[in-house]
Amino acid sequence: MATIQLLLVDDEERFLNTTKILLEKRGIVTFTATNGADALKTMNEHRIDVVILDVKMPGIDGLEVLRKTKQKHPLVEVIMLTGHATVESAVEGLKLGAFDYVKKPCDISDLIPKVNEAYDKKHAMEEKIRKALIDKIIRHPMAVFEKEN
Repeated sequence: MATIQLLLVDDEERFLNTTKILLEKRGIVTFTATNGADALKTMNEHRIDVVILDVKMPGIDGLEVLRKTKQKHPLVEVIMLTGHATVESAVEGLKLGAFDYVKKPCDISDLIPKVNEAYDKKHAMEEKIRKALIDKIIRHPMAVFEKEN
């Protein structure tokens, strides 16, 4: 299995640093951001598989980061994280394409299986796309050289 590359986004630095250490001890490459703007920048600079994203942050909130992530990186799976979970924000996050929703404080042993499931979903979708492209090339090899309109 390939190494999971995860982005952890939370404005609470103590939680961010502790969780990063725990994730990395489990072999997950972990990038961090303390705000939405830095999270979006990190996703543009690195191949991210899974994002753990706090809903309530100053500046760009988690739901807006989720919206922008799904527009630009649709296969990235996002686990929403909040200490202020409401049914409304959970439903909104899921409508926008969040993989799951976790309430803080969360135990790392509960979070790791969700991260693995999110990664597996992304990896399976990438594999389907790869197979479809290969199939298209095999069926229509000259299409590779044709210019799209």
